[in-house]
This record gives sequence, C-alpha cells and structure tokens, in this order.
Amino acid sequence: MPYVVKKAVQDYAKKNSVQVSGDFYGALDKEIERLLNDAAKRTKDNKRKTLKPYDL
Repeated sequence: MPYVVKKAVQDYAKKNSVQVSGDFYGALDKEIERLLNDAAKRTKDNKRKTLKPYDL
C-alpha cells in the first residue's frame, strides 16, 4: 500500500535542490509502514485503540 504522495516528495526535493530516484518512493513507503506498525504495536500494548504522537 503506498503511503507517499510522490508530488509532495518531488516538491520537497525541488525546494531543497535535490533529486529523487525512482526506487526512493518504495523505500520510503517501507519505512513509513515500519513506523506505523511499531506505533500500532505500542498502542495495543498500552490497551488503547487510538494512535498518538508519542507512539512514534
């Protein structure tokens, strides 16, 4: 499942005078999924159903 809006990443890259390789998006999606999975686990471990900023 893609989490990243490519246009937003491209805009960020342009603003910071860098380029984005085609395979960067997949790696970024994997990293976001890892963060979300870790946050969801912490949420469940604390017997909650709501993700909170501190779960990151």
